[in-house]
Amino acid sequence: MARLHEYQAKALLTQHGFQVPQGAVARTPREAAQIAESIGGSVIVKVQAWTTGRKAFGGVVSADTPQQVAEHAERLLAMKVGNFPVTEVLVEERVPIDQELFVSLALDDAARAPVILLSLAGGSGIEDRAADVHRLACDPQTGPDDDQLRGLIAGSSIDKTLHGQVTQAVRGVFEVASTHEARSLEINPLVTTTDGRVIAVDCRMTIDDYAVFRHPELGIEIARELDHPPTLLERVAYDVEQADHRGTFYFAQLNTAAEPDTKGLIGFHGAGGGGSMMSMDAIMAEGFTIANFTDTSGNPSAAKVYRAARTILSQPDLVGYFGSGSGVASQEQFWSAYGLAKAFGELELTIPAVIRLGGNSEDRAVEILQDACAQLPAKVQGYRKDDTPRTIAQRFAELVNDSNAKPWQPRAPRVPGFVGAGTSFAITGGRVWIDSQACDAETTRLVVEHAYGLLKDEAGVPVLAVSEQDAAGKDSEFIACEIELRRAGKPVVYVELDVPGLTEAVGCVAAAGGGN
Repeated sequence: MARLHEYQAKALLTQHGFQVPQGAVARTPREAAQIAESIGGSVIVKVQAWTTGRKAFGGVVSADTPQQVAEHAERLLAMKVGNFPVTEVLVEERVPIDQELFVSLALDDAARAPVILLSLAGGSGIEDRAADVHRLACDPQTGPDDDQLRGLIAGSSIDKTLHGQVTQAVRGVFEVASTHEARSLEINPLVTTTDGRVIAVDCRMTIDDYAVFRHPELGIEIARELDHPPTLLERVAYDVEQADHRGTFYFAQLNTAAEPDTKGLIGFHGAGGGGSMMSMDAIMAEGFTIANFTDTSGNPSAAKVYRAARTILSQPDLVGYFGSGSGVASQEQFWSAYGLAKAFGELELTIPAVIRLGGNSEDRAVEILQDACAQLPAKVQGYRKDDTPRTIAQRFAELVNDSNAKPWQPRAPRVPGFVGAGTSFAITGGRVWIDSQACDAETTRLVVEHAYGLLKDEAGVPVLAVSEQDAAGKDSEFIACEIELRRAGKPVVYVELDVPGLTEAVGCVAAAGGGN
């Protein structure tokens, strides 16, 4: 589920007739003070973060003057929620609250219909007061039953002059959620005020991932459930996923630094949800902090796995690269091996890597990976389905312990000297280069042998055997050719692949000294 910040959700509420506190979002202490000055009087300052319990960790504070607001904003904007920085605060008027209510809409998967939860005593701690919460079934087209809704409100202690506004607000929750295809919408609290208003004081909203493309007005960058606004690397990874339909590439950053008393920060690369979860448990049991969760499954292309590995290795301070997922993946694992070998080779990997390539063609995959990476500074080991996650996690811990490598720092890929000088042709998302000057008869024979019928021998030089249009989508085959020639000691083919935005993301990480 794609999430919205509180201020974004409130903007949608106002479009549907809701009253919300006067206020605006600020990204600097000065902006926060200016907003407070324009409001006048006492205000509330709240961190904008995708989490609950903000008040408990000091993320919601009150202030009486613009100077106090600036001081609070400076502190709040220096906070991290989890491992990610707060970049925005919401400055709002302090509302004169009379009564608090709780109202939320969610999708009942069993009933295949929306349901509204309503409590006439909202505020913090509502999760512990289940007996106070009423459940209102909703027709997907028309919303909650009006008679049931009016009956609940009529039997409450809410000022009778406000019953109509409260009823309208509850129905409004359904209307907002329906219009924007929300998976959930929660207003806690919805308040009545001493001056006779009904106001949505706080709001949380998530949008169905599969509906995001229909709502560009929401400005959602990544249609996935994250516990933080997307980082630069998450944006890069999402763009890769959207541009390549072959298999799945999911990437989420979890930690930007090793937790205390652990053995270090590692890049995690899984394949398949259940197996990846089990592998994460195994590596955490060995005392490591996981920097990211990555999943490449569903028969991904070598190019997609390559870009995934490049993304993982764009995180600083890693002490190792751990890859493990399903042991029975129904995909040809040698494509993943080619993609990993290309990324590790280009970046001249210096930290240990352990990769479990269980599944179809696992023997071939392990052979390719280990042979292609044999000359790297780091030890790269491949494992099969019979090697359990616990076993390879233990082996990984041994390799990290025995390694004298410094923590990984992101770097640009090493490019052969013939790039820019040799013959070349475009493919989707990149370019293939051939060092024609280094191609004797035997080398050309090897190139053609490993080119999947895409190249031929013409007067002793490898050239395209198909049209450039037919070659354009064969990035994985050309990667395989590159790696096989590297294994044969004839590195005369190089596939130059774009990872849009990655250079800029790595530059920002380096400038910030790590983090996101």
